Amino acid sequence: MARIDYQLIEALVPEGATVLDLGCGEGDLLAELIEKKHVQGSGVEISQSAVEACVARGLSVFHGDLDEGLADYDDGSFDIVILSFSLQQLYRPRLVVREMARVGRLAIVSFPNFAHWWNRTQLAALGRMPLSSEIPYEWYDTPNIHLCTVRDFRRLCQHEGLQIQSELYLRSFERRTVGSVLPNLFARIAIFAVMRGASAT
Repeated sequence: MARIDYQLIEALVPEGATVLDLGCGEGDLLAELIEKKHVQGSGVEISQSAVEACVARGLSVFHGDLDEGLADYDDGSFDIVILSFSLQQLYRPRLVVREMARVGRLAIVSFPNFAHWWNRTQLAALGRMPLSSEIPYEWYDTPNIHLCTVRDFRRLCQHEGLQIQSELYLRSFERRTVGSVLPNLFARIAIFAVMRGASAT
C-alpha cells in the first residue's frame, strides 16, 4: 500500500524543483519525487549500505552525518529540503532544522507525534514507554532519541524564527489525514513545511 505521508510530501514539492532529501534511507521517497515530480534530487544518508542501495538505483546520494550540519551546501541552494521521519533520531535536531531552512527555500519535516492519545494512554495506564506502528521499538533498543510533539515542533519553529507554511496530520502511514482539531492529541504523524522568516534571512 502506498504511503500517504509520501503522497502529501510530494504534493508540497513543485514540478521540476531542486530537492535535497536528508536521511533518505534507500531512496524510496527520492525515487518517487524524481519519477512523479521530475525533480533534480539528491540525498544524504549516514548508513553506508543504504547509500550503496541508492546508488544501485541510480540515485545521487552522499554518505554524511546530519548532526554535523550542512556546511557543504550554500544558502538557498535547493528549492526543497526534506527530512522524512528522521528528526527524532538526530542528536542535534534543532541544528538540522535550522540548516534545512538555510539551505532550502522550503523545509519539509515529518515526525511521529509523541503526544498522540494512544501514547499518552500507555504511559498513564501502563506506566511504560509507548509502542505503536510509528514508534515500534522498545526503550532499550530504539533509534529514537529526541521524540517530540506537534506543540514542541511549533515552539521550535518559533524559537528559530521560522514561518510555518503548512501543517498536515495523519492517523498512520497508510490511513487518511486528521483534521485540524486537536492534532496534538489525534495525529500519529505530523508533516510541517517551514521557511525562514524575513527577520531570519
